[in-house]
Amino acid sequence: MDSIPGSQEELLRMRKNGEAGKKGEDHGNALSRKEATEELIGCMVHSEEEAYKLYCDYGHRIGFSVRKGKQSYFIGTRDIRTKDYYCSKEGLKYDEPVTEANFNRPDTRTNCKAMVRFRVDEKGRWTVIRFVPLHNHQLAKPGERHLLRSAKSFAVGKSGVIDPAESAESHAMNGSSDRTVGDISEPPGYTTRDCYNHDNVQNITLIGAGDSQSLVSYFKRRTNEEGMFYWDVQVDQEGRMTNFFFRDGKSRSDYDCFGDAVIFDTTYRTNKYSLICAPFVGVNHHWHNVVFGFAFLLDDSTASYVWLFKSFLESMGGRSPKSIFTDQDEAIMQAAEQVFPNTQHCFSYWHILKNAQSHLGTVNTSQAFQNMFMKCMQGCDTEMELQESWDAMLDEYKLQDNDWLNGLYKFHNRWCSVFNKDTFDGGINSSQWGEVSNNILTGVADESTSITRFALLLEKVVKTLRRNESEEDFRCSQTAPVRAIKHSTVLKQAAESYTHRMYKLFEAEFLDGCGATSCHENSCGGSLLRFEITMQGRGSKMWTVLLDTSTMEISCGCGKFERMGLLCSHALKAFSLQNVDMVPEKYILKRWTKDARRSMYNLSQEDSTQQECTEAELAYRNRAMQYAYNLALKSQELEEARKIFWDSLETGEKALEVFFEMRNLHAQSAKDASTREKKKKKKIPKGPSTSKQQHSSLLVLLKHLFCITKIRHCAEKAKQALASSSAAPVLTAQTNEQQFQSAQDANGNATIGRSYYYQVFPTPMQPNQIFMHPNTMPVCAPQGFVSICCSAS
Repeated sequence: MDSIPGSQEELLRMRKNGEAGKKGEDHGNALSRKEATEELIGCMVHSEEEAYKLYCDYGHRIGFSVRKGKQSYFIGTRDIRTKDYYCSKEGLKYDEPVTEANFNRPDTRTNCKAMVRFRVDEKGRWTVIRFVPLHNHQLAKPGERHLLRSAKSFAVGKSGVIDPAESAESHAMNGSSDRTVGDISEPPGYTTRDCYNHDNVQNITLIGAGDSQSLVSYFKRRTNEEGMFYWDVQVDQEGRMTNFFFRDGKSRSDYDCFGDAVIFDTTYRTNKYSLICAPFVGVNHHWHNVVFGFAFLLDDSTASYVWLFKSFLESMGGRSPKSIFTDQDEAIMQAAEQVFPNTQHCFSYWHILKNAQSHLGTVNTSQAFQNMFMKCMQGCDTEMELQESWDAMLDEYKLQDNDWLNGLYKFHNRWCSVFNKDTFDGGINSSQWGEVSNNILTGVADESTSITRFALLLEKVVKTLRRNESEEDFRCSQTAPVRAIKHSTVLKQAAESYTHRMYKLFEAEFLDGCGATSCHENSCGGSLLRFEITMQGRGSKMWTVLLDTSTMEISCGCGKFERMGLLCSHALKAFSLQNVDMVPEKYILKRWTKDARRSMYNLSQEDSTQQECTEAELAYRNRAMQYAYNLALKSQELEEARKIFWDSLETGEKALEVFFEMRNLHAQSAKDASTREKKKKKKIPKGPSTSKQQHSSLLVLLKHLFCITKIRHCAEKAKQALASSSAAPVLTAQTNEQQFQSAQDANGNATIGRSYYYQVFPTPMQPNQIFMHPNTMPVCAPQGFVSICCSAS
């Protein structure tokens, strides 16, 4: 984007003499915080509007919004003498009077003290006389700063104003040459509610007659642009392409974070070719849809689903979901059992309710019938209760001969909550879940839409979902949800941890448990307590909660935490009765928190990828490459971020070199020690039979002992010299033994010019024993000390 005359950038370049600085720099390049601060101190502008724009531009570059503050006047006039501008998080919300209008408004105030003060002289020049740069809250990330309220000033590009809908479709249809994986990593854009989009795009040719080849060309282009784009095609016996699967690199990252529960929807078909469009969809930390990939299938045979599931599994590094929710289809069931043997396969409630509309007719319009049907799915605690409720429903509405219901009951273990209390679904199968995968495809295409255009429109849908997630992330980082009980430590902890959407769900459970329950407590011996809880106004149904006060382990018969990952009202009631003012960290599931995407690449012994992949090394490489790829995307916008990324790689490389050098030295030490032990065990023959070779071995041993003695002497002198010297040594570490032995270099060659010495370790060094100092000097961890001495030969 070209620099705009009179913009905030130009104002920020103004100096004390009031002259404008250099122009023409790219407005998108952000200054570092230190540079921006130095530019702001002592700046001079010529109007109140310019002063406000100056601080707004500084705030945009650093990552905060600006509010206008107090002002003073010259005595006897209305001319401004001083003017303050604050960070938008200045003050506290509770300092304001509570009204109906602002009660439910998210809390954005943190009592931040960052501000700037301008003084106006007689000539109307505004000069910065006070500046407080420190903030007490999280600043907006570079990719989120376009969402700051005071930063939303836009300019029309050379191409003029473009309609947002047309621009978004053009971007999805034509592709952008500078696309990265997901909107979060792209150059900052603005929401359609705020601005018009300006896109520089490259056109691709859509071939109507050769749609399959056109789609493959699209896949190849995406692969060249992104690198981590994955696609697969199945062909029939005649070499014709029949089934397609594709996902981008961001979908792989999303799956790493939220791939524990997956919806596979096959109810939507492309209109032109009647292909099955089957998206793999999950739920993110905002309880919104997140897409893991799409498939186009020519038929719904078991073989097609087996191919698709294998392709999906391969694209995700061999990691299966914990649970998968599909329509009632025997071909899908057989394919899932074959490809996902360790995954719990369930029927989606949304699919069941949708099918009920077409198979039950007017009966389904009865609210009483719907209540009985939902009780069978979610309200039964035992298999016997399910059987009784199901029979009562069939008798009441004379549905004993309904084939669809009979077929559904045949697989009741796949949809009744009695059999799936321990199956994690992320709330997908709860009555509160209103967003289902088919909703994202509604209205995407018409009868004339080609398969390639359909894929491009799906790309547009995914980008919209990711833009919404980015906006929610920004809102969670910059605002706090309003707590129903201001001074509750449990709600305070939840508000700081959970995203806004999940906090509201948690708060509803908390209030329900504290205010609408009756409880009876019993001791089961030791530290184990039993609570029998009844919800007021909801019948006589009793829930049993077990709490171990020594370990703070808690379990409830409703199984909500196992299914949803969120504590139920019954468990929170038990905690409240025991005066537990903080929820144990193990019951705050990370996938629902604001930090859900952080540290997602740590591998552990129990990692499912390590278990399911054929080779553990392949799983490690996949995770490491994905991690490095996402860090590269995150750091590409700013020069400082790129430098940090490269410095980290170079530091890690040097640490690995030191580690392997130490490892080689230790291996050589172990080999020498083994050789000496063998020599010691051999007895020297007596009498005239002693050969020259034996005499030579004795001489070598004596020389070696002499060298060891000399080395000890040198080491003592070196330690004394280091102790008396005021300069810091290049390499120093404590030693727990004073035995040093000469060694070869890392490549096994004899050292020339200087000798290396090292200490013998009883066990090989571990990677966590080597650390790199900021000046790249290797420093050893305290688990075992290494001393490396270098002396000129």
